[in-house]
Amino acid sequence: MQVSPTSVVQDTPQIQRLRETAIRMEGAFLAEMLRHGGADRPRAELGGGAGEDAFSSMLAREQADHFARAGGIGLAEAIFEALKREV
Repeated sequence: MQVSPTSVVQDTPQIQRLRETAIRMEGAFLAEMLRHGGADRPRAELGGGAGEDAFSSMLAREQADHFARAGGIGLAEAIFEALKREV
């Protein structure tokens, strides 16, 4: 099940914050997995340098955030349900 703003007809502001927090947490997890997999390492084709190092890291983070917002691996839904139980 994907976590999306349209999955519930009308979320309260608190539920919307919990949902966004869960998606951000999944994004952080996926970014870390991409980093460990080497996705943030600069490619030699672009010439290298400090700028490329910074760009590669930001690109991996943006890719992870995009994956999480597109449904990710289901981690956000599990986090959201756990957070919702605590409210």
